[in-house]
Amino acid sequence: MDIGAIFLLLTVLVLIGLFVTRPFFANRRMPIISGSDQELSTLLAERDRLITALQELDFDHTLGKIPTEDYSGMRSDLLLRASNVLRKLDVLQPQNSGVVDAESRVEAVIAARRADAAIEKTDQKAASDDDLEELIASRRAARKERSAGFCPKCGKPVLRSDRFCPHCGKSI
Repeated sequence: MDIGAIFLLLTVLVLIGLFVTRPFFANRRMPIISGSDQELSTLLAERDRLITALQELDFDHTLGKIPTEDYSGMRSDLLLRASNVLRKLDVLQPQNSGVVDAESRVEAVIAARRADAAIEKTDQKAASDDDLEELIASRRAARKERSAGFCPKCGKPVLRSDRFCPHCGKSI
């Protein structure tokens, strides 16, 4: 090997080595999360969990899975916990606080989610009705094209639009 090829090979190996070891020398700084940001994130997640639990509780009660005497106690407990979480959120986020108390805010969020679910149900019902109408129309069209009888020669079914039997070729 001549000296130029050796230097070229050595240069390529050094570049590959630098490329491979670059992540070890990179300056990695993890973002510092303050305690209030972490508490805020925890409270927001707890709020979403409690609202979902309230919705599921209401749904289970309407299905008859939860008796009325148990339902009222469970719902009031969940509303109390949700209002406590919202009060803590108001302390951390003062711009969200208003004249409306925490329990009514929880109820407003639940009502909005119920309305969204009702809209989705009506959209699905309308779509299923359209599909049903299309299916009925296609069946009626296929029925018009159904057989007009049987071939007098071979006895196979023929359609109304046929001039000759598709099986034996006899003129109809």
